[in-house]
Amino acid sequence: MGLIDTNLMRGFSPDKLGKLSVFDTAQMFCDVYCLEPGQSQKPHAHAGATKFYFVIEGEPTLVVGAQQSVLRPGGLAWAAPGEVHGVANHSPARAVLLVAMGPSPNHATSPK
Repeated sequence: MGLIDTNLMRGFSPDKLGKLSVFDTAQMFCDVYCLEPGQSQKPHAHAGATKFYFVIEGEPTLVVGAQQSVLRPGGLAWAAPGEVHGVANHSPARAVLLVAMGPSPNHATSPK
């Protein structure tokens, strides 16, 4: 088990959204995503894995399946295996999210 203060994990880039790994096991990965205004992760899907986005700061727009919504801190969006999902920061302020997926696609035995 690990203890981590995600409030200390920030990594913004002018070129693309920042992804900072919190942890990664065969069962699940967890990242902190940092988005400047105008940055996004294009909608995509993962067969065999469930993914969630939890908003820590800002007001990003989340897409899950046919739904799209602006979420505020404390908001959560999750996508079932094979369901299209993505995030965009259309707001004028930075956005920070805690993102996790299980099983992790970063391990050879996990379905992608």
